[in-house]
Amino acid sequence: MHISLDIDKCCGAGQCAVAAPEVFDQRDEDGVVVLLEENPEAALLPKVREAAAVCPAAVIAVRE
Repeated sequence: MHISLDIDKCCGAGQCAVAAPEVFDQRDEDGVVVLLEENPEAALLPKVREAAAVCPAAVIAVRE
């Protein structure tokens, strides 16, 4: 699995960090998404898919 982000579109909603805190976080200064793990273990795939699905700005792209 490979994750990429379009951080220019991020609105700082934080749903990704709630859905998959092992993979996503937010910058303190503006809430923009931070990718903690570009290639997370396969066991985290359901959480990463959930994070991508709930992102209101469609910032997260997941390639399997």
